[in-house]
Amino acid sequence: MKGPTIVRHLSTTLCLALLLTAIVSAAPADKAALVAEGYDAFYNLEYEPALGSFEAALALDPSDPELHNHLAQTLLFRELFRNGALESEIVTGNNSFVGRLNKEPSPDVERRFQAEIDLAIRLCNQKLAGNSRDSAAMHTLAVAVGLRANYGFLVRKSWVASLRDSSKAQKLEREVTALDPANFDARLIQGAYDYIVGSLSWHMKVLGLVAGYRGDKQRGIATLEEVAEKGRDNHDDAEILLCALYRREGQPKRAIPRVLTLTGRFPRNFLIRFELAQMCGAAGLRTEALEVMLEIARLKMDNAPGYARIPDAKIAYETGNLQFWFGDLDGALENLRKATVSADGMKQLDLNTGALAFMRQGQILDLRGQHGEAVAVYRRAMEFAPEAEAAKESKKYISRPYRKNG
Repeated sequence: MKGPTIVRHLSTTLCLALLLTAIVSAAPADKAALVAEGYDAFYNLEYEPALGSFEAALALDPSDPELHNHLAQTLLFRELFRNGALESEIVTGNNSFVGRLNKEPSPDVERRFQAEIDLAIRLCNQKLAGNSRDSAAMHTLAVAVGLRANYGFLVRKSWVASLRDSSKAQKLEREVTALDPANFDARLIQGAYDYIVGSLSWHMKVLGLVAGYRGDKQRGIATLEEVAEKGRDNHDDAEILLCALYRREGQPKRAIPRVLTLTGRFPRNFLIRFELAQMCGAAGLRTEALEVMLEIARLKMDNAPGYARIPDAKIAYETGNLQFWFGDLDGALENLRKATVSADGMKQLDLNTGALAFMRQGQILDLRGQHGEAVAVYRRAMEFAPEAEAAKESKKYISRPYRKNG
């Protein structure tokens, strides 16, 4: 069974909205086929068709807790995608696992997510009441609790409750692997938990009541590598997580082969190609990074499946951001201005990307010694998304001009 982990949101799109009516009407009647269809849509960022397939499967078997998990997971990732939170830039540098900006989901989405999780947990507990050694039910319960932890981290910002849920999920999965050592899928949450707890401050560990568990980043990565190699259903999730964590650890070259594999596996997932460009950029491969961006632009122009919906402003921003880091300030400024030149284009950008696009322009102007013009652009970043990290960083540069490495 495919299941989310505590940090599955860290992947880019790597993970991780078309023609729902047509998809549902043409859906196969077999539950397994519907689930496979749902996950094909899910990993290609088509969350509405994924919901339709999982709902059709659930209509065939309402008592299957895995299907309730699938629905809850898709609801969560649809919200993350809408808010631009499925990109691994969120785990680069010194960014915290628990500091990500997200817009609130609608009350209806939140109620539905919670209802699906509650039902999955209740159905699993009923199975375990009849057989306490039911490792499949135990694994599904761990996934449900892990999903609830994800939602708490990413949306509710309930750090303590989420850490407790994360701890509970990994303990359940340890019981699963004790009962069934060949179940490598159950090691996914364990590896993610090891890495995250190993990355947390002592204060956060105490708050989360995980002070007795130190975690180990390298052990977590090794476990995820094992899942990527030997997992039956969760190998893709492990690949996605590894790409994000290699990048966070300053090892983008280790991630590039995995990202290339994922582009073939999920061809409609355009965020994977953006990820590839960013990985190449982080590895210092200027030519390769910019060639990937040209390929994305070409696929959009050709209306390749999944690519027609990419905003032009997004392509301009990503290209300009790469040029900024490679020192091509003229090219960067031109593309970043393209990204923010029109109100329509800005509506297509998530809050974080829009704020970053303005901040980068200000930084370039500062490097040119044009601080007065830079201040005006920094203020636009602050107005566009006041709570975004780029907006907060921009505020610092108003009184102290930006300087590279300083």
